[in-house]
Amino acid sequence: MIMTYFSSLNPMSLVRALPGNVAQGIIWGIMAIGVYITYRILDFADLTVDGSLATGGAVAVMLIRGGMDPTVALVFAFAAGMLAGLATGLLHTALGIPGILASILTQISLYSVNLGIMGKSNQAINVGQYKLFASLRYVTGDNSLLFFAKLILFCLVLIAIIYWFFGTELGSSIRATGCNQQMARAQGINTSFNKVLALMISNGLVGLCGGIYAQYQGAADVNMGRGAIVIGLAAVIISEVLFGKLYAGRKFAFAYTLGAVILGAIIYYIVIALVLWLKMPSDYMKLFSAVVVACFLAVPYLKETYFKKRRTV
Repeated sequence: MIMTYFSSLNPMSLVRALPGNVAQGIIWGIMAIGVYITYRILDFADLTVDGSLATGGAVAVMLIRGGMDPTVALVFAFAAGMLAGLATGLLHTALGIPGILASILTQISLYSVNLGIMGKSNQAINVGQYKLFASLRYVTGDNSLLFFAKLILFCLVLIAIIYWFFGTELGSSIRATGCNQQMARAQGINTSFNKVLALMISNGLVGLCGGIYAQYQGAADVNMGRGAIVIGLAAVIISEVLFGKLYAGRKFAFAYTLGAVILGAIIYYIVIALVLWLKMPSDYMKLFSAVVVACFLAVPYLKETYFKKRRTV
């Protein structure tokens, strides 16, 4: 029975699926960087992600359908994500609503906003009609290597900009706010402004990811961001577990961290491809995703517990 099952698996089908999964990993890695900014740098549990990703996708698709250049449309997708982050930030700082509740309120509201932007639950674009920034057809086309090189270069430029920004006085004040809010406030830092700004940058990156991903799949949907926070957290945790010790204490460690987050997203999608290749029921993909995240989240704790026991023996 087991031999029959393994003999039915075709290794080449997994190999053929890998380029598409790597491309998705790179795209979703941009969103994961946004999650890293709130989750690790700001220490803010932001669930706006599930809504702002769809907002970025909706804005990009509707602008492309209206005649705008697909690459320029990504700028507006980024801006739309920033507005979503602004809403969450103001709910939290101006109205005193706890962060997680503020992000949930924004996420719920964005469902209606996204419906209003698109006019219906989904909108498609003709991938053959537009010169898209990213598309699934580029993965299997003759210029697939050029497409991957463009994606990687785009991510490297993005990492360089983020690295530069968080090295400035304003960026450092955001990091100080996330590290110790009371101490930062005592030093005269406007922590409320920094929270709002960090949430805007984070969700701007998420909206940018949504715009790219909508082009990649040729459509935007109001539910396209559902579960995005799980993927983002998975990428962050996987990068820390697998690569954390490699760049800790090194020069440009923060830049390496951002790059590792994208690698974490790629690994996550490769794991998902492996699960699908093993013919696991697709209806349980959300469950498998949660299990993958739970396993990587548990690794640091289990490792620490194991070594603590070893030291006491």
